[in-house]
Amino acid sequence: MIMSRIEAPRDEHTGNLTDRLLAGLPPEAVLTDPDVTASYAHDMASFCPAGSPAVVVLPRTVEQVQHVMRTATELRVPVVPQGARTGLSGGANATEGCVVLSLTKMDRILEISPVDRIAVVEPGVVNATLSRAVEEHGLYYPPDPSSWEMCTIGGNIGTASGGLCCVKYGVTAEYVLGLDVVLADGRLMSTGRRTAKGVAGYDLTRLFVGSEGSLGIVVRAVLALKPKPPRQLVLAAEFASAAAACDAICRIMEGGHVPSLLELMDRTTVKAVNDLAHMGLPETTEALLLAAFDTPDPAADLAAVGALCEAAGATQVVPAEDAAESEMLLQARRLSLTALEAVKGTTMIDDVCVPRSRLGAMLEGVERIAAAYGLTIGVCAHAGDGNTHPTVCFDARDPEESRRARESFDEIMALGLELGGTITGEHGVGVLKKEWLAREIGPVGVEMQRAVKQVFDPLGILNPGKLF
Repeated sequence: MIMSRIEAPRDEHTGNLTDRLLAGLPPEAVLTDPDVTASYAHDMASFCPAGSPAVVVLPRTVEQVQHVMRTATELRVPVVPQGARTGLSGGANATEGCVVLSLTKMDRILEISPVDRIAVVEPGVVNATLSRAVEEHGLYYPPDPSSWEMCTIGGNIGTASGGLCCVKYGVTAEYVLGLDVVLADGRLMSTGRRTAKGVAGYDLTRLFVGSEGSLGIVVRAVLALKPKPPRQLVLAAEFASAAAACDAICRIMEGGHVPSLLELMDRTTVKAVNDLAHMGLPETTEALLLAAFDTPDPAADLAAVGALCEAAGATQVVPAEDAAESEMLLQARRLSLTALEAVKGTTMIDDVCVPRSRLGAMLEGVERIAAAYGLTIGVCAHAGDGNTHPTVCFDARDPEESRRARESFDEIMALGLELGGTITGEHGVGVLKKEWLAREIGPVGVEMQRAVKQVFDPLGILNPGKLF
């Protein structure tokens, strides 16, 4: 295996590594205090091992990133790229003795072009910062992960992240037109384009999107923008069963409607949000469906969707009266994962995506798994995509409960594959799902992916131990 070539630097190399890095970096960009570097060891995933970095580097320029990669190649030291570390799969976890390459200081928006409808940004730009900046130009950057106030564009590109708006506008991969990438040996490569169209050669841009830093370091991105849509209005529909809510989702999509958002929260999630934020959501419901439209006449669209929800058995349908009420409902959805974490103190957040037609079966299966393992498992979902986030709540101090949590997590992934789905719709593979990636794509798929890795990273120094 490629990864077997990586060894942590020997003791005599560690000092040499720091000296070599400092030759091309300012002192404040190189962190070696173990108490400080330990804070960069892992992202937000549970059950994912992490090593101790030899050094953490915070470059501000492309040339500094190139210097880091040349040094790492010469000394055969693994490099783990990081953004804001809001990931949920261990994809940013440190390898023992590695260089952690934190790109958060490369946070400039270099260009916003209303004519070309593009933004050119560095990887450390926070998603919400970019969204607000382009809005001032009457433009819109759609990908909006729940962590959008913290997560970075580089991290979004690394995991091909999604968000609440994907049902209408798609995921990060659909907005990355071009990249500047520092390769493992320090060379700088540009992929893609600034133009609306372009099919020259293999699509290497798409190859890097979702590669979790295993093929190169993204140092600049050309992102597509859209005109700013009208402010959306949201509808909330209560259901007496998850099956009825999933039936409504199928009716909405089959009817040709194009909501800007279609989200689901089960009873456990609704209660958790109420307990955390006292938002007054209806805890008597078994499933709460949120639908939104950002069309010129959103009220008419919501009325049509509301009628479909009632036909599917909704017990109550309440359209928001204004933007403020709509935002309150969206905030409830954004709080879901934080609220579920508060239930027991620790969560394992799954990311299984299934065909929309199998969404009901997915939720029913998760409920069975929760009962079988005696655990609280809340489900929130980007329902319009079939992208579910079953969230296992457990006490990490209890070994027995932790064991059951891990086993239930695997059962959920197996269920997703059984229903014709995928093990991850937007969070990535990282460390957490390596075994499951192999099951999903098969031995030939793994062989081909390793071959691609070999081309871009022959020494295996880029984010070793992730994906496969």
